[in-house]
Amino acid sequence: MGKILLWLQERVKHWTKPATSVLIIGILSDLTRSRTDLVIENALLRQQLIVLNRQIKRPQLTTPDRYRLVFLSHFTTFWKQALHIVQPDTLLRWHRELFQFYWRRKSQGKPKISAETIALIEKMAKENHLWGAERIRGELLKLGIEVSKRTIQRYMPKDRKEHSPSHIVPMPLRETWATFLKNQAGNTWACDFTVVNDWLFRQWYIFVVMELKTRRIIHTGVTKYPTDEWTAQQLREATPWGKGPKYLIRDRDRKYAKHFSAVAASIKELKTPYRTPQANGICERFMGSLRRECLDHILIYNDKHLERVTTEYTSSYFNQERPHQGIDHRIPDHYELLKSKPTSGRITSKAILGGLHHSYSRATYLN
Repeated sequence: MGKILLWLQERVKHWTKPATSVLIIGILSDLTRSRTDLVIENALLRQQLIVLNRQIKRPQLTTPDRYRLVFLSHFTTFWKQALHIVQPDTLLRWHRELFQFYWRRKSQGKPKISAETIALIEKMAKENHLWGAERIRGELLKLGIEVSKRTIQRYMPKDRKEHSPSHIVPMPLRETWATFLKNQAGNTWACDFTVVNDWLFRQWYIFVVMELKTRRIIHTGVTKYPTDEWTAQQLREATPWGKGPKYLIRDRDRKYAKHFSAVAASIKELKTPYRTPQANGICERFMGSLRRECLDHILIYNDKHLERVTTEYTSSYFNQERPHQGIDHRIPDHYELLKSKPTSGRITSKAILGGLHHSYSRATYLN
């Protein structure tokens, strides 16, 4: 009997040691502890030790290893501290599409702007890792500070990388179509779908309706099953009391069928040609901005979480705070306002999307 107990004791020690090749058994051995975060942290460490024991030189993670690390990181807020053989940014990169980066072009020259403006550029670049020189230029124009893109690049950190939307290949539009959009932008809306995968790799569809002249997002919706009836309901919500545009640009997807056309009876639908996303390039560009500036940096849990994040990005940031190059660095919700003139006063910043972006404004004082 004693030999049997001794054998069982040795087997338990073998099963529960951190380098065991059976992850599930190792996790079960930690369930006696009361703190869940400690259990998950131990599981993350154990999985990394399993990877390290398989080779001597550089660790080579398999696809199941990546899935396990992404899955376990969802259950604790301390997942960044538990990672050692990979960086937290690497874990996020496994959960999104791979972007290509390019180095910022170096330029030299003597300072031509005030020390306060230089400090503000450095602060914006430090607080907003996703912003490039053109984006910072738009934010400075909001404050009445006019600086060229090349001047801003001089004072940005030398090791900064900018996202290059290489997956969007610019193609020239036909002159007649460009002329139409320019002349009818005030009476034209555009709509489109984009697909997002959550942390369990489930697909969710985001539907967007945009006004072309001001770049303002009229309406957004999230669903797992984008049927014709659902799409028609989204257009109905975007056009309350019959208020709608003269033209609506859309593609030829079957999600726009008879129910959608019935709601859009008073609107002339402009269907883009097959396999020509550039025909709806303004809306497509927004989808790229939504991914690069927001969704690529957040692990989406479910549809409610995705809807909340999308609403905050479009309503609180894109429509109200973000200057747009296509409309001369104006803001959609303040499209008709004149550019700010240089004023004095302390500059304050407001965090948006948990600090992923910031908005800057002059502090006002009441006399």
